[in-house]
Parts: sequence; structure tokens; C-alpha cells
Amino acid sequence: MKRILVLVAAAVLVLGVGLYALAQPKADDKKEMAKSAGKQHRLAAALETVQWGWLDPKEPPKLTIDSGDVVSVETMMHAHDKVRPGITMDEIVALRKANPGGGPHSMTGPIYVNGAEPGDVMEIRILKIVPKNFAINFNLPGKDFPTIGALASEMPEGFIKFFTLTPGKRSVEFKPGVTFDLAPFPGTLAVGIDPNDPSPRKGGVKDDPMAAVSTLRPWKNGSNMDLNELQAGSTIYIPVFIKGGLIWTGDSHCRQGNGEVSLTALECSYREIVLQPIVRKDMKLEWPRAETKTHWIMMGFDEDLNKAMVNAVRETVDFLSTQKMVPMDRYEAYSLASMTADCRVTQVVDVRKGVHCMIAKSVFTKKS
Repeated sequence: MKRILVLVAAAVLVLGVGLYALAQPKADDKKEMAKSAGKQHRLAAALETVQWGWLDPKEPPKLTIDSGDVVSVETMMHAHDKVRPGITMDEIVALRKANPGGGPHSMTGPIYVNGAEPGDVMEIRILKIVPKNFAINFNLPGKDFPTIGALASEMPEGFIKFFTLTPGKRSVEFKPGVTFDLAPFPGTLAVGIDPNDPSPRKGGVKDDPMAAVSTLRPWKNGSNMDLNELQAGSTIYIPVFIKGGLIWTGDSHCRQGNGEVSLTALECSYREIVLQPIVRKDMKLEWPRAETKTHWIMMGFDEDLNKAMVNAVRETVDFLSTQKMVPMDRYEAYSLASMTADCRVTQVVDVRKGVHCMIAKSVFTKKS
């Protein structure tokens, strides 16, 4: 009994570390974790390993790993770390215009995963996130960027706010009397592009399905999803389109409200985000799905927010009608989704808007 109490106390202590603790594997995943845990890798952020604003499938891999290996990835701030403490609005605007068609995001990668083939699913477990010490929030001047931000026309001037993040501290002060908790997650987590993505391609290329795609638009390969539920302990499942998977991450956030209404979240960068990619040949998906300890999450993207909602609801109905815990047809799934799915606006500031629908795992009761 004493040994059991000691073990319980140790477990409580580990959980108390909170934000920066390694995520514990789900009970039904322990066997798979033990089987798939592999080598440890590190991918640092440097100009040679980070691309600014584009996902280019022709970019040589910066790291090659096996399925089940664990990799610690460092990330940069936007525009190859040019967004820094003290930057002015004029400089931010100049950087935004310096990469026509591309996103502001700095993307570390790609990471090639041996065995990943088109048609597979890449399961990516987010094990740990450790932010660096600087963060920023800003909106572009609406007079120059009238469509970027929910209230761009009402905010003609730009606005910048700088933040210092204290290592080990899980909150930050907005101003005296206003403090909020940190909740870091990767705004952009992607695999290699979908050759059929209808997005404009770099340089206006129209006849090359392998031409680079901007990081501005979320799509079937993940990319700029801005899903704030992708915190340490969560898992994302993304369909694979290119051999090796090709994983990138960037657009690192330390906190974001659903909607990301002004354009940016609490933008930061990471000393490390620890990922465990696992190639799933037993799954078939058309769109990304996510999982937390308490919820399944289905996503929908479209330039029209209403269509993004329809896509997310359709994905939710598809999930419910094909899950094996409790068999149900699509009409039952549609009914259950209407009563239990919590559908939220993920973001409205990317070219493609996002909606995610959350189904609580507690809806499915255990058999007595």
C-alpha cells in the first residue's frame, strides 16, 4: 500500500507541472505506444530548415525519421524571425508585402517519415510544447488591408502589443488587471500538399500540381488550421498525399480565442514542440481530424464560412456513422450531432475560414 501511495503522489506531481508536462498516453494506446516508440530526434530552426510562407513539396527533407520516432522541433517567429521585440507597424506591413501570395508563417521542415505513402493517414501526437520568451499580437491597418480581420474597416490603424513570457509561468499579463493563461498550440501543422488543392500556386503557376502552396489557407493536408485544441496531449490525423508524408510546423501560438478575429493570436515561437508521427495504414480520411483526452474534433474549411460549417457537420456525421463503438446510420448520426456536437468558428481571418465540431467522448457510455 505504501508503494502505491508513493506512486500516486508521484503521478499527481507530474500532472501538476501542467502546461509543459509530457502528455500521458491514452489507456487504449499504451500497447501501440510501446510498440511504436522509436528514436529521439531534434530539428533546430535555421534559415536552412525553415521556409517562409510556402509549403513546397520539392523542398529537400531536413530530417528523415521512422514511424513512431519522436522529434523535438524548434520554430521561428514570423518572416524568418524578422518579427521581433520592438518591430514597428511600418516594418510589419513591409514584411507582409515582401512575400506576395505567401503567408507570414515560418515553417520548420519538412520531415520525411519512412513508409508514409499517399492514401495513408499521418497520426501526429503532440507530446510537449515549450515556448520561447517573446510573444506579440497585432492587427494590420484596415485602411491598407480592408479584408484582413473581422472588423478591419472599423480599425483603420494598425495595433501592436508585445509580451514577455516568463519560463515556467503559465499566464501572462495583458495590462494591469487583465491576465490570462497560456495555452500553446501550433497554428500550422501540415503534411505535404494535396496536388489537387485549388489554391493559387507560387509564381502564378497553373499547370504544375506540385508547385508550392501558400501557408495562408488550411486544407486537406492540415496547414493553417489555427485549431486551439491542438495542445500538448492532443493528436491530429491528416491524410497523406506525398511519399514520406513531409511534416512542417510553424505559426506557433501561445494562446488564441476561437475565431482569431483581429488576424493574430498570441504569436510566439517554440524552444521545442515534441511530436510523435505514426504512419497509419489502417485509416482512410479525406479531411484532418483531431482528438483530445475528452473530445473528437472534425473540421471544415472553405472561403465561405457557411460552407465551412456544412463541411464540418458532414465530417461529424461521417465520423459518427462509421465509428464502431455504437453502430448508427447517417440519420441517427445527424440527429446526435445536432444535440451534442459543439461546432465552433475556428478562425475567420485566413483566406479559407474554419469551423470545428467537437463530440464529447462521454456521450458514448460504457456497456454495463
